[in-house]
Parts: sequence; C-alpha cells; structure tokens
Amino acid sequence: MECGLIGLQGCGKTTLFQALTAHAVPVQVGAMKPNVGIASMPDPRLEQIAEFIPPEKLIPATVQVVDIPGVSSGGVSSGGGASGLNQVLSHIRTVDALVHVVNCWGEGDPSADLASMDAELILADLVVAEGAVDKARRAARSGDADAKKRLAVLERVQETLGAERAVRDCEWDEAERAILKSYGFMSAKPILYVANVSEDDVSCSPESAAPVHEAAAGAGTTAITICATIESEIAEMDEADRVDMMESMGIERPAIGVLASAMNDVLGLSTFYTAGEKEVRAWSIPRGAPAPDAAGAIHSDIQRGFIRAECYHCNDLFELKSEKAIKEAGRLRSEGKAYAMQDGDVVHFLFNV
Repeated sequence: MECGLIGLQGCGKTTLFQALTAHAVPVQVGAMKPNVGIASMPDPRLEQIAEFIPPEKLIPATVQVVDIPGVSSGGVSSGGGASGLNQVLSHIRTVDALVHVVNCWGEGDPSADLASMDAELILADLVVAEGAVDKARRAARSGDADAKKRLAVLERVQETLGAERAVRDCEWDEAERAILKSYGFMSAKPILYVANVSEDDVSCSPESAAPVHEAAAGAGTTAITICATIESEIAEMDEADRVDMMESMGIERPAIGVLASAMNDVLGLSTFYTAGEKEVRAWSIPRGAPAPDAAGAIHSDIQRGFIRAECYHCNDLFELKSEKAIKEAGRLRSEGKAYAMQDGDVVHFLFNV
C-alpha cells in the first residue's frame, strides 16, 4: 500500500518525506522522478506492549511513501511543461491514497493552492472519463451487462467531474469502487490534508492552517497541522538531542506520529501485534481482514497452514499486566478462519505445513 505526497511546488513535500523516512532515502529535489521510501509508524501501543513482554527487538509497522514531483500553480509541473504535468499525474494515479501538503507559511495562499491542485486532478480525471465513456458506450450497445454497469458508473463520474466535484464526494458501492480503481481516477482516492506551517506556529493553531482544516471537513476526511522543517530536523537527531530540542520548543511528541497514524487510517489499514521474547512487532493489514490474511502478512506458509489464531486485545494486557493473567481471566480467545481481525489484537498463530 502506497501513500503519495502531492502538492504545489515549494509546499514542503520533500521535507516532509525526509521526516517520514528519517532521512534514510537520498532525495532528488526538482527531479521528475518520485522519491520512494518506507516510513515507520510510531505506535505508543507497541511501546506499551513491550513494557509487559520485554523483547530483544521492537519493530513498528511501516507504510510506503511516495514523494511525487510538485505541480506549479499554473498547472505545469517542474521542468517539463505539459508533458511534465502528465508525467506527474501518472505517478499520482498509481498510489493508493493521497497526502495533500499545503503551504501555510509566509506569503502562501492555502485556499488558492487547494483550489489549484484540486482543479488539476479533476480536469485530468475528466479527460480520462470522457474517453472512457465513449468506449464504454460502444461496448454497451452489444447488450453486455458488465459493459452497461461500467457505462453507468463512468457517466456518473463524468457528471460529477463536470460539476467540478471530486469523484470521492459521491457514494459508491464495492463493485463501483472496483470499476473506479481500474481507471485510476485521482480524485476518487482517499485523501489526507497536511497544513505545513512555519516554525513559529508549531505550538499553536495558526489561522493560516484554517482553510486546510475546512477543506478536510468538507471532504469528510482529516487534516493535520505540522511543521515539516522541524519534524525533519527532529528525525535526523539522535535520541538525546531530539528530547532536548522538543523540550526547548514545548513539543511533547513528534507530530510525525500523528501524521503516520492518519496515513494508516486513510489507507484503510488496522494494526495487529505479535509479541514474544525475541521481538514485539506491529503489522499493518486492511481493516477487517480475516485471520488467515493477517497470518499471510507474516509469512505465506503461516497463511497456507493456518489452524487458528489465539489472541487477546492489547487493552487486556495493559489492564491485567501479563498473558498468564489474561488466560486466567478467560480473555484469551481462539479464533478460526472466519474471524475478522480487530485493531489492537495481539496474536499467536497456530499452523501446520
């Protein structure tokens, strides 16, 4: 699963990318190719589990992050004119969810930047939809039921985009979403907004970020206020210096953890844990995934030979302090193949291959 960082040129996407990936990826500023890296998901629950089941290693869940080249406010991407813009949009089409970074410092105009980026995505989607409708209409003349269903979805998409609305603003059932995904409509992808503020505004709720939060509320999603510059500096420091810097600025925890959690949500992921003496580890899976699929996130052999999942919720551990106490209290559950994993489950999989 990939989260794509999008935005206009100079909004701070690449700085945020460096913060998320802890500067582990050499970046190419101004290049037409995206920067791709893995972001660890800061997780207080993972650390708390380790307090009761001390491990040799603590391993957080991760998500792949794609820093997609910026688009100018005039609609032409950096270094490539119209062809460059098309190249940027092609990268946006392939990711699973969007993180829209907005400049909320200096002379930036967040409202105008939001409108400009939204317009680019809607216009590009409309071009795709118009071509797809013509093709689907020809196929539907044969009387094929699937073609008729596809045409109905595409005509609704075309109408929505023509009204300058994002495809995600409409209600779609599972079958319709599958059709949308096959076309890579950018404005159909789940989105998270990031108001990137100045270093002076990091400890308050600046007025400059208000348009971003209003846009998120209108889209039925989340907005996070963050200073990418500070988060990037924090991510580059060792633990002692990091603590000193945060204390001096009145910051309790890096905001990057809040952002990472929100990215998990927008991707539709939940987290389960495995815990033992060797390692305590977090795993990301699609929300509501069945137990065998969760087992497959660890290893395909465990999924293939799945027998059952012995699990409890991490809150049980925090309350009762040990797995032995959980078992004695009757809270250790034995779940089969039909069990839908719950966010926060701590699991031991039994399997045979």
